[in-house]
Amino acid sequence: MDPKKISIKISGMSCASCAINNEKELLKKKGILNANVNFATKKATASYDADVLSREDVKKIIRDNGYQIVEHETHGAKHEMTKTGDEHKHGNGDIRKNWLAFLGSAVLSAPLLSGMFFKIETGVLIMKIDLIMWLYLFFATAVVFWFGWRFHRMAFMQAKKMRANMDTLISLGTLAAYFYSLWAIFSARVGYLESAALIVTLILLGKYFEAKSTGQAGEAMRKLMELGVKKAWLSINGEEKEVNIYEIRVGDIIIVRPGEKIPLDGIVVEGESSIDESMLTGESLPVEKKKFSSVFGATLNQDGVLKIKVLHIGGDTVLAQIIMTVEEAQGSKAPIQKLADKISGIFVPSIILIALLTFSGWFLFSHNFAAAMINAVAVLVIACPCALGLATPTAIMAGTGRGSRSGILFKTGESFERTKDITTVVFDKTGTLTKGKPEAQKIISNPEHKFTEDKILKIAASLAKNSDHPLSKAIIKYVEGENIKLAGLEKIKEIRGKGIVANCVEHKTALLLGNTKLLEENDLETDWARVILGDDKLGTGTRLFVAHGHQVIGAIVVADEIRDESKKVIGELKDMGLEITMISGDNQKTAEAVAQELGIEKVLAEVLPPQKSAEIKKLQERGEKIIFVGDGINDAPSLVQADLGIAMGSATDIAKEAGQIILVQNNLEKVVEAIKISRLTFKTIKQNLFWAFAYNVIAIPLAASGFLSPIIAAAAMSMSSVSVVANSLRIYRKENFQ
Repeated sequence: MDPKKISIKISGMSCASCAINNEKELLKKKGILNANVNFATKKATASYDADVLSREDVKKIIRDNGYQIVEHETHGAKHEMTKTGDEHKHGNGDIRKNWLAFLGSAVLSAPLLSGMFFKIETGVLIMKIDLIMWLYLFFATAVVFWFGWRFHRMAFMQAKKMRANMDTLISLGTLAAYFYSLWAIFSARVGYLESAALIVTLILLGKYFEAKSTGQAGEAMRKLMELGVKKAWLSINGEEKEVNIYEIRVGDIIIVRPGEKIPLDGIVVEGESSIDESMLTGESLPVEKKKFSSVFGATLNQDGVLKIKVLHIGGDTVLAQIIMTVEEAQGSKAPIQKLADKISGIFVPSIILIALLTFSGWFLFSHNFAAAMINAVAVLVIACPCALGLATPTAIMAGTGRGSRSGILFKTGESFERTKDITTVVFDKTGTLTKGKPEAQKIISNPEHKFTEDKILKIAASLAKNSDHPLSKAIIKYVEGENIKLAGLEKIKEIRGKGIVANCVEHKTALLLGNTKLLEENDLETDWARVILGDDKLGTGTRLFVAHGHQVIGAIVVADEIRDESKKVIGELKDMGLEITMISGDNQKTAEAVAQELGIEKVLAEVLPPQKSAEIKKLQERGEKIIFVGDGINDAPSLVQADLGIAMGSATDIAKEAGQIILVQNNLEKVVEAIKISRLTFKTIKQNLFWAFAYNVIAIPLAASGFLSPIIAAAAMSMSSVSVVANSLRIYRKENFQ
């Protein structure tokens, strides 16, 4: 099997039923592994087996179902920005297309509307019908069959497959009103041409507002797309040449002057400057960059000339990955959407049945064919599956957009729903509650053995240079600039969560750097080590013990400074009614000291990396719903195990992949903001679904009872969808979540 993924922009979907029908058609096809069609974004995403289907085969499924595909022109490395740029243009095209359609329909419908209030006759009769009525008939025909053709075409396409959607309701309603009026005109009766025309006009107006509103919901996405740079200055043999961004390759040297945006991700090879990275992180303060500093595409160079070696292009850049993450989240479905999808799937057939019953009831009991027809038409046009279809995805679009504006990336729509049940937030200590950059602060010699501090440092640093652990790096940094020659080692072994052991090449002596567990495993005396662990005068730092042969010769105290914002964040989360737990590989005393300073009552200490996810599972088995906040590779299993994983901005790629929410900025306060955005988004989804259901529950019986004319029904139906989108936009427009 060769699994591939495709994203398809679909034109022609008018309601949630269209999205469901397309999704069903995709899933029916052999070779489609999974599929999701989002009505709000008008986009389908599908995974397929490339051994069975091609990209064109997948697109053909949509086309054969009666819908059009919006194609994108792409050019190699620039494909991500080009694709999203094309979609942005297409979105504006949809808004303009709907506006022009409404305008044309409104101009032709205006005389029909005036005819409802002022009876105008010319006295010129053609086939015993006044010329004015012939004009009205011409205008109504143009509106119903020209401007309303999109509805009839799609209704016909659906009917061929024995299905129905929103277009079916509109088409049936307008055609019923039109052909009844046509019969009435030639039978010298009162017709309802104005109803047929105004239904189309008002629905087109609704489509315009809907397109405009959903476009606003995707505003954050468009802003991200617009951040990309189109051209760059390429340095070739000391000369500068302006080239298109997609001509640049990995390894090229580009020059960025003050006031220019950095085109692509890379590393500074020459120059110093301040960079505004707020578009990525939400942090307004500029970041100082110098030689060997990493820089990212679309960030703004403020005050220095930089030479940058390009490391990532196209879809591999941070900006492209952020766009992809936001795009996937906006296209995903929250579990609550399943209810709306099920109802939308049976909604249209149910409405057609109700309309038939309405017609039959009125005709049987009142014997008034005109009243029966008009009330049945009102039922058809007032029903609105669109509001149901837009309720969840527009809220998710607004929520993910608001999050990305603040440097918070929600990877799936499910994240918003999971947050509502959370009872406990579990924080990893190192790199999350602390700055993750520990420093060696004290060197302690064991008085029982005659080893100097320099000798202890030499052994510790010789071992530490073979590890990427933050504590090892702190020791290496401590000896930088010192005139200490490191020992040659062999048989080096790093034991996760415990330390490092090796043999000295020169003296053939066993060396060790680690915690008391490592001392015990190597049958070393731990009495002195336990005294050092209990010495409060040494502070709350981690004690790393150094052994030479069978002797524990000393210890190094390494402390990790607590983040400035940690205490405030813990307090805010408690105010939100959440329990706080800290998990750490440190010894109990050190972990408890940090927890006490932060006001955390529950501490899980001396937990080895493989055991962290097991501890999360134990909490879940007690009925807790867990958010886990972490940043390292060893946090990945815990991020997956938790009900909701939040990966910090300094997170490694694997941790970011595991977390459902990514904090681009390395700021713990974003955890609180992410939870608040999630809760507001889910609250908005529930509000949208309630009003969408309530609208239909109230409006349909009113229309069936004869209390609403088709014209009022059409206006109400159009506005119901717009109101749902407008409610969702409140999330994006909310300024402060702190």
